Amino acid sequence: MLIFDGDYPMAHSALGLNRDLTLTLDELRTADANPSNIPFGCLPEMRRGGVYCALMKIAARRMRKDSILPGYRGKEVVYAAGKGQLALYRGLESTGEAVVVTTAGQLRELAGQWEQREGDSRLPVGFLIGMEGADPILTPGQVGEWWDDGVRVVSLTHYGRSRYAHGTGTGTEGGLLPPGPELLREMEACGMLLDTTHIADRSFWEALDHYSGPILASHQNCRALAPGERQFSDEQIRAVIERDGVVGASMDTWMLREKQDIDWARTADFSRRDYYAREEVTLEHIANHIDHICQLAGNSLHAGIGGDTDGQGGIDGAPLEIDSVADYGKLVPILERRGYSSEDVANVMYGNWHRFYTSYLPQ
Repeated sequence: MLIFDGDYPMAHSALGLNRDLTLTLDELRTADANPSNIPFGCLPEMRRGGVYCALMKIAARRMRKDSILPGYRGKEVVYAAGKGQLALYRGLESTGEAVVVTTAGQLRELAGQWEQREGDSRLPVGFLIGMEGADPILTPGQVGEWWDDGVRVVSLTHYGRSRYAHGTGTGTEGGLLPPGPELLREMEACGMLLDTTHIADRSFWEALDHYSGPILASHQNCRALAPGERQFSDEQIRAVIERDGVVGASMDTWMLREKQDIDWARTADFSRRDYYAREEVTLEHIANHIDHICQLAGNSLHAGIGGDTDGQGGIDGAPLEIDSVADYGKLVPILERRGYSSEDVANVMYGNWHRFYTSYLPQ
């Protein structure tokens, strides 16, 4: 079965951690023997697991006085870092490793090629380009420039405050900042899709008031199952569903279990690995979040995979069964045992993301 990874910050893994993701996983781990961040994603593993397309992220934050994670000093540096990450994706396209997907037609054609593949066919992996936190967009008027560069999805924030809104790691307070509404208008005007992941509650609702286009949540779990402001409330999940959006279940362990004593306003002040032993979180927990979204929707049309591949700091931050991005396929028998039909399972593994993007990308 094909897989669509709804969130992959590959540029962070390649540039920030200096990895050659064209290597096999064994070669990659030998070259980067860092016991605190063991990679589980690379292009050969995506091909092995049938991951035909992923939302590849540009993730560059501005350093501010209240920043809870590292970032760049100076807005122009953030812009340059974002362009550099984009260049990585274009570079992989130029060597035949990938194809940057900007239209619905391209995505349909790519899926058709993968469905007909034979054996270990070395097909290019689809890269749909998204931006995690909008700091690289220096002004709302620059949205068109990034659109022309191939960016199709933007989230306003990452951890902490961005130029445009308040994000997770700041508690649930904080709405849009002054340039936010204009940015959203520019996004809607050109067809840029809004990713609501990582946004503070008040900013979430204000963003929906100012943006009437298609929305998604690339890697977002359920607050009802894992309390804390990083997850979405049922009301927020329903709002995404009502706009025909998809919610991608994140593989990040600290967003999957029931522990309630995380200080979500100070998420950078503790080690996630110390908080959750790898053995405590399994793919059954991922299935719980997928099922919760399906129950809220009343169908299987709005849940997907939002792997955040390597974004959680390697396999120690991922569920027990995940040693490689190819292991996402292990969800299939788990969902089948829970009574999901083959059509339902296909929806979750790739069909919902495929439908969403072929519906809302330029044709």
